[in-house]
Amino acid sequence: MSDFVTRFAPSPTGRLHLGHAFSALTAFTAAQKAGGRFLIRIEDIDTIRCKPAFEQAILDDLAWLGLEWETPVRRQSEHFGSYHGAIDRLADRGLVYRCFKTRREILEDIARAPHHSGEGADGAIYPGPASKMSEDEEAARLAAGEPFAWRLSLAAASAELGDLAALTFEEDGRGPMGETGTIPVRPELIGDVIIGRKDVGTSYHLAVTMDDATQGITHVIRGEDLFFATAVHRLLQALLGLPVPVYRHHRLVTGDDGKRFTKRDKSLSLQAIRDGGANAKSLRLQLGFNW
Repeated sequence: MSDFVTRFAPSPTGRLHLGHAFSALTAFTAAQKAGGRFLIRIEDIDTIRCKPAFEQAILDDLAWLGLEWETPVRRQSEHFGSYHGAIDRLADRGLVYRCFKTRREILEDIARAPHHSGEGADGAIYPGPASKMSEDEEAARLAAGEPFAWRLSLAAASAELGDLAALTFEEDGRGPMGETGTIPVRPELIGDVIIGRKDVGTSYHLAVTMDDATQGITHVIRGEDLFFATAVHRLLQALLGLPVPVYRHHRLVTGDDGKRFTKRDKSLSLQAIRDGGANAKSLRLQLGFNW
């Protein structure tokens, strides 16, 4: 068996749709062709929206598609301690800070920025505070129980690592603008991203980066809508001393109107398709997988 290890990592906030099926089949088929391993990871850090019933439905849908995976399945909700520990380590090095600003205040700060960078991994890019909050003010806000987010300081990361643009990752597929090969990280598309919240203690970016390292993922295969998030993950890998997998961002499956499928459109869920009488082989063929 090769050292090729990849995964499909859905969030149990609803039923899988055709876009999910395409992504899961793409990763599974790549693992099969490489003689490698295929894992399922349940990304359930959103403890409000994620439901056990959706998790079981996801596993049922994947089994119906013909996929097989190793067990036990990793669930992010069982590993909050490791994510919290990573934030503590970054905080001890001055690489993260507590941000008490509301979403509206953040957007106002972005609008006032002299050189607005546009859109990044999380949408509008937050360049960071104009000045550091005093220890007294931070202590007072914490004592008052104000909500906050842990943000990664791009300035502090740059001071520790040097030229962030020297960080690269290997794109085995094709990015949304045709990117391929060795891709340099573009710091201007990162900003001070959120890597944890007071109520959850982590974020997608931190959890997925740590999980890929923990599970020995060698190839991250996912949709091109997550291409720009890779820069954030590459930066976290450098700061936390984690291995760097090869990335492959596949095209997105869209409807006749050119729009991406969403969990809100229940008519395109795999459950609805199954209930309509489709069989797994015909669906695989429809999506371009001849097996």
